[in-house]
Amino acid sequence: MRFQKSLGSAAAQLAIVLVATSVFYALTQEGIGSYLLLLPSGVLKAHFLWQPFSFALIETSAPGVIFGALITWSIGSALEQTWGPRKLLVFALGTTVASGFLTVALAIPLPNLRTLFFAGGGAMTTSLWVAYGLSYGRRQTQFFGLPLSGNVFALIGIGFVFLNGAFAGPGGFFRIVPDAFAIGLTAAFLKLEGPRMWLLRLGSWRLRRQMRSRAKHLKLIVKNRNTPDDSDNYLH
Repeated sequence: MRFQKSLGSAAAQLAIVLVATSVFYALTQEGIGSYLLLLPSGVLKAHFLWQPFSFALIETSAPGVIFGALITWSIGSALEQTWGPRKLLVFALGTTVASGFLTVALAIPLPNLRTLFFAGGGAMTTSLWVAYGLSYGRRQTQFFGLPLSGNVFALIGIGFVFLNGAFAGPGGFFRIVPDAFAIGLTAAFLKLEGPRMWLLRLGSWRLRRQMRSRAKHLKLIVKNRNTPDDSDNYLH
């Protein structure tokens, strides 16, 4: 019963979709599947604008699919208990899709990025891993039974990304660009508490700016200036 309930969670469904889309890519990679990965030159020149979205739920290797699904399910479920399903999905998909668009933007000044194919499943699982660790901060969590702080847990996830870059072969660290963007976006998301808080802070900043601008036209009438002695100072 508990297993069935967990299958209905947003994290479990996200993991299932990750497996399904990755298998579909593997079976069709000689045809339509090749258009699902992110190819910056394809977006820039051929206007394959769906690729920053479609690449977000694809892994290109069997270990990547297995561990990606397990991380998405386990860590995603932990985040879902704190954030709720909607925020989890917005975060997981939003950071990954945004990292795809940022990779395409970076490919404009860096030609070496334009001809590389990217799968975004690793970027999504990295963002979930780092978010889980940073949400714990200095509090203790576990990594395969080893007690450590949440910040160290996040650093382990970041270390995995750079190890992948070191052993990536042709393209090297260029191949982990979406993952690196996902890490930065995750840190920004947690620090600024999500897009809704960004909009609230932007609105608050604009309101303060407007009030400061209006205050320049106000003058303070000091006490005893055309006012009775018992009158308070006031703005006019």
